[in-house]
Amino acid sequence: MHTNDLSTVRDPRWHVVYTRHQHERVVVAVLRQKGFEVFHPTYRATHRWKDRNKNLELPLFPGYIFFAGGMDRRLEILSTPGVHMILMAGTVPAVIPNQEIEAIRRVTSSSLSVEPHPFLSEGEMVRVKTGVLAGVQGILLRKKDQFRLILSIQMLGRAAAVEIDAMAVEHISPRICLSLADRSGWKAPETHSIN
Repeated sequence: MHTNDLSTVRDPRWHVVYTRHQHERVVVAVLRQKGFEVFHPTYRATHRWKDRNKNLELPLFPGYIFFAGGMDRRLEILSTPGVHMILMAGTVPAVIPNQEIEAIRRVTSSSLSVEPHPFLSEGEMVRVKTGVLAGVQGILLRKKDQFRLILSIQMLGRAAAVEIDAMAVEHISPRICLSLADRSGWKAPETHSIN
């Protein structure tokens, strides 16, 4: 896993630009040259073709790049090659909660395996108690014998999944969505397996 530069944030409000297809790297480079604080989380994946395997670094949220502050320079952002638009919440630029950015930053900068995951808005909310992700909150789900913590960016309707030890989390919400397990094939963990 790799996380592109995330230096100290002067303006704590995070916003999102939506890019043209496969223009994320160009947009990140140009926005940084213009002096913007940029966060572009990536993950590593192996793609297999008939004749070879190739390790790739791919965007965790394809088409989306986070930037801190700078809304007073909106025209500079929109004129950046590859930028399609700034995500809006009604008539104002959407703000991504710092907690969501920090959770994704911590996961992608750790040695844990992370990958994109279908967005989930229901399920069992947990908080990690120990380790490099202590304090991170997400939805805990189980597939076969593995547990995963689902981290969501609500505004984008996107999520990422990271493998986690179920004993390292604590409940913060008792809701379990059975229809979600039925639809996705994921099974919510039994309550006795988490302390």
